[in-house]
Amino acid sequence: MNTIKVSIKDRLAIVTLNRGKSNAMNREMITELTDLFRNIENDDNIGGVMITGQAHFFSAGLDLMELYHYNEEEVKSFWELFFKFAGTIVSFKKPLAAAINGHSPAGGCVIALACDTRVMAEGKYIIGLNEVPVGIIVPDSIYQVYSFWLGKANASRSLLEGKLFSPQEALAIGLVDEVVNADSILTATERRIRKYMAFESNTWQQSKVNIRKELIQATTADQTDVLALMLKQWWSPNTRNILKTIIDNLQKK
Repeated sequence: MNTIKVSIKDRLAIVTLNRGKSNAMNREMITELTDLFRNIENDDNIGGVMITGQAHFFSAGLDLMELYHYNEEEVKSFWELFFKFAGTIVSFKKPLAAAINGHSPAGGCVIALACDTRVMAEGKYIIGLNEVPVGIIVPDSIYQVYSFWLGKANASRSLLEGKLFSPQEALAIGLVDEVVNADSILTATERRIRKYMAFESNTWQQSKVNIRKELIQATTADQTDVLALMLKQWWSPNTRNILKTIIDNLQKK
């Protein structure tokens, strides 16, 4: 795999996002992650997954610099792939924990939201769903996952203003469960997930599926209609201008 690293420690798979400085997600990374989770789902030797990033980034979200240059068919197939990935990780039965070692906006936040528990490193980092200011329509499936943790009122307000939270703000609103020193994040996250892994696996996993019934339905449903709206907006002059400005700023850094 080119964009992720995987190690196994006492039945725990530790997945490290490993694509450039910011771990921005492109087609290759999403494909590799989707395949990995589907394989682990059926591997009786692995009892849980911990996912983390590198340096100061968990994941900066989707690779807008790459997506911007996709043609219409490429953009459509990419979003279909991303929706399938979201459905795969949300419906993943085994314990899944996020060690959020740095910035985690947009798509990075989606990965974290799919997890059962989230530990974030303290510092000047951000997390949240900021698609609206970028010009991307938020599908109901992603809103459902956000509101599962934040509650509908907080999720609605945060989405519509594209709010990005500091680690302490994220802790206060329920977006993350713990904030620790960056040096301790893997240890703290492993401690949490091993509590889940210690339970009788079938009981725990079936309970998770029951609790997430509506989320699983939302993220695995046919999203043809909402995708059509998203794509129409994606190609609108306003969104293209917003994306171009973002990309120009990124290229200056």
